[in-house]
Amino acid sequence: MGISEETWLVTGGAGFIGSNFIRHALNVRDGLRIRCLDKLTYAGNLRNLEGLDKQYGDRYQFVRGCITDTTIVSGAMTGVDRVVHFAAESHVDRSIVDAGAFIETNVKGTLVLLNAARSQGVRRFVQVSTDEVYGTLGDEGAFTEDTPLAANSPYSASKAGADLLARAFFHTHQLDVVITRCSNNYGRYQFPEKLIPLMITNALEGKPLPVYGKGLNVRDWIHVHDHCDGVLLACENGKAGEVYNFGGRAEKKNIEVVQTILRLLKKPESLIRYVEDRKGHDWRYAIDCQKSERELNWKRKYSFESGLAETVSWYLENESWWREVKSGEYQNFYKNYYGEL
Repeated sequence: MGISEETWLVTGGAGFIGSNFIRHALNVRDGLRIRCLDKLTYAGNLRNLEGLDKQYGDRYQFVRGCITDTTIVSGAMTGVDRVVHFAAESHVDRSIVDAGAFIETNVKGTLVLLNAARSQGVRRFVQVSTDEVYGTLGDEGAFTEDTPLAANSPYSASKAGADLLARAFFHTHQLDVVITRCSNNYGRYQFPEKLIPLMITNALEGKPLPVYGKGLNVRDWIHVHDHCDGVLLACENGKAGEVYNFGGRAEKKNIEVVQTILRLLKKPESLIRYVEDRKGHDWRYAIDCQKSERELNWKRKYSFESGLAETVSWYLENESWWREVKSGEYQNFYKNYYGEL
């Protein structure tokens, strides 16, 4: 059976990266069928998947449910060739407030999926993870696939736990598992609790832009399309049991990112508000992605400058989308975490 004839289960497919992956995979792999499983929490949005049913017909299917529910997972995985596992609680700030949901979803949910994949004979399980499991870097160096795990937040600890479970199922049960880890993503459909969409949308509303500490923490930024392309290649061509890193080679201080956004929107830097630093805030992340370039023939297509400009344009053109997702429960979290700025 060729890839184009397969059915893939994508968990968390209504979220930011998951929805971009589904759109990308359906577009570039003719005939591929994708079943999306998503609980539709605050960060899951069916508008991210709008139009796929009409565009792709029976090649796309949506199933609503939680990855910790063994019955739902078993049904969703029936007849599936590969699983691409994006579903996760993913915001560090929320994990600091309450780690419970992160353990439940990221660890227990991953275990439920691995058990189902093993029992149903799934051909490959892709565990989509994060560079945050490696901990923090000083001013030099970069994370490689061999960097020891040293998670520093409840979020990254839960992802490290999920990664180790996936690794254990490969070594113990011979389940074909591939793990991917990426640097900070940005792009369309990103929930506005993360840095770039939060700064864009707050600036558009003329609201203060909360920046941790002095904004000097460094992150490596990768456009979501480049990340999705890497996950697709790892799913198809990665070696079982291996880890593949994806990065954008775009290290930026947080304050530099914020200032660039303000320039693109022609907004004043007086909107910036420095707030108390995040607890346990990792100093710097940087990804060495030479293995993915060498073994998967993966190459990033977006520079940070072109990718950020495109992202800002998308938020300008999709005001109804971000205003809708910034309402309700999100407002309560924002006020509780940042206070009245």
